[in-house]
Amino acid sequence: MIEGKSARSERALLVGLIHREQPQEKMEEYLAELAFLVETAGATCVERAHQKLDRPHPAYFIGPGKLEEIRLRAGELNIDLVVFDDELSPSQLKNIEIEFNPKEFENNIKVMDRTNLILDIFAQRARTAHAKTQVELAQYQYLLPRLTRMWTHLERQKGGIGLRGPGETEIETDRRIIRDKISLLKTRLGTIDKQMQTQRKNRGELVRVALVGYTNVGKSTLMNLLSKSEVFAENKLFATLDTTVRKVVIENLPFLLSDTVGFIRKLPTQLVESFKSTLDEVRESDLLLHVVDVSHPQFEDHVQVVQRTLNEIGAGEKPTLMVFNKVDAYRAAEIDPHDLTKKVEGPQNLEELQRMWLARGADEAIFISATQRLNLDEFRSTLYRRISQIHKERYPYNHFLY
Repeated sequence: MIEGKSARSERALLVGLIHREQPQEKMEEYLAELAFLVETAGATCVERAHQKLDRPHPAYFIGPGKLEEIRLRAGELNIDLVVFDDELSPSQLKNIEIEFNPKEFENNIKVMDRTNLILDIFAQRARTAHAKTQVELAQYQYLLPRLTRMWTHLERQKGGIGLRGPGETEIETDRRIIRDKISLLKTRLGTIDKQMQTQRKNRGELVRVALVGYTNVGKSTLMNLLSKSEVFAENKLFATLDTTVRKVVIENLPFLLSDTVGFIRKLPTQLVESFKSTLDEVRESDLLLHVVDVSHPQFEDHVQVVQRTLNEIGAGEKPTLMVFNKVDAYRAAEIDPHDLTKKVEGPQNLEELQRMWLARGADEAIFISATQRLNLDEFRSTLYRRISQIHKERYPYNHFLY
């Protein structure tokens, strides 16, 4: 968890990089998302900095001159936290920390990368034993290769005598403690996973539907509407970490609906691995409701991120209903009245957007607003039809349900 030096919110400076695979427009978009992550973690974004390089600097991620410029600027602005918008290698993190805090053990300015920040947010948001274990495992896997300057005398759980081998340094001891902790957490996670598999088997043969999507697109709000439950929903990233399953009935047809953790660009590999068991609800579902924030300027990029993550966990070929949410906040492309020849980027209304999306071969798409309850009747009707089709295929003789 990010701990402030005082009661005030920590002041953060964000650092991005423009390179061949990440043009300026992309970089600015990623930094805006990073600022939202910083806010979600409890800090305040004060300044943003960036540099254009052919590729990340092997020692400092950015150039040494730019790093010195940022260091001086951080001092002027009384910055507590510098966050880089990519995962830093262990050597890069060590070198940058030394530049910002040259005196050993003097950490006036903390240095983090996007991965560490997301892990921190997950640690704050975890509520159940399962989520806490998954996040803790991911944190230790991230920490292990970065101990050289990050270690702070880890708690000795085995006692002092006999713990340290001949000639073993303190950091090597800490590494051994972390490896033991990782092994313990994996064992604990395996036990919890078996318990959850048993729970899933005991749910009977109801059709299973899973809500998936980018973080903060309204999945939990939609879950509350359909199931009439009180799943935690908030306008912050990763409001939901624990998978919630509810029994829902539309007309005379019951099914199970699960709300899962949201995805994000540059999602840490450690988290994807740790949360694979939680995402079993997605892999074992019969239908995916892919919720999209259609009001976000880069919603199509978000769709691609989710699809890539679904492919990674083996759920990319699942039957899917695209649910474009937040139509009340959608801003269509506008024609410039002073220059009618100017090319208009994007569709000019929702109907055109829907035609464009369906023309791309999407399985099916529907446009709603969960908060304003717009088009929910059509959504429920479409969902009922899709679930009843699955039910007919599975139980062809149970005609009384339809």
